[in-house]
Amino acid sequence: MLEILQLPFMERALIAGIILAALMAILGVFVVLRKMAFFSDGIAHASLAGVALGIVFSWNPLIVALISSAVFAAIIFLLQDKFNINSDTAIGILFTSGMALGVLLISLQPGYQPELMSFLFGNILAITKSEIPIILVVSLVIVCFILHRFKQLILVSIDEETAMVSGIRVKSLQLALYILLALAVVLGIKILGVILVSALLIIPIASAKIFAKSIKALIILSIIIAEVVMISGIFLSYYIDLPTGPIVILLGTAGFVLSGLIKIIFSRN
Repeated sequence: MLEILQLPFMERALIAGIILAALMAILGVFVVLRKMAFFSDGIAHASLAGVALGIVFSWNPLIVALISSAVFAAIIFLLQDKFNINSDTAIGILFTSGMALGVLLISLQPGYQPELMSFLFGNILAITKSEIPIILVVSLVIVCFILHRFKQLILVSIDEETAMVSGIRVKSLQLALYILLALAVVLGIKILGVILVSALLIIPIASAKIFAKSIKALIILSIIIAEVVMISGIFLSYYIDLPTGPIVILLGTAGFVLSGLIKIIFSRN
């Protein structure tokens, strides 16, 4: 165990994994409350355009993907708010167009693109030293904003009409939540890839929801479950030499099934 922790790539993987597991668990609560699972999935796929843009112009793909995802999130919000287009349609438009643009840009680059593969399928062991500060700073900004506006965000997520009557700027908070979630999704892509990232926003929260009796308990349990699943998945994937992302998600799914079984057993007694 100690020998593994001395490996630089494992140190980076654990640092990034611990930070992102907590971040995704916190934001996942709002995803579940607002039923935004499709939004996170759409942003993940649309961010491929930012990754491809970064690769083509030799920019940092992670930074470009963060910027493009924030722009996509704002466009989705504007399509809903100004053009009266429902969220599924708006997300579907950005989902497909972002993917199409990404594929088109990548086709301009000859040869195999390992950076693109790490975003598509996730590779936490390939996180670079320069990406750790980006992950840390962006995560801190998101968490600080959530803590500062926590009660308002919860009220907006549960009952928008009551929030409006209370004088809360609902639309501004919704836009902020969209952008913050988009940024978190892009960070999570480095671990799980475009295909699996939205699962980390849902599965730990779904497991925690089985036992939690309050929002506070839901967040704490979600973070604990996400951290256990993430750390266990990183070590297990290293030992059995299999991709980290699928291992993390399958462990999370197993935990969800186990939580359900425990709930059924105890409810009968």
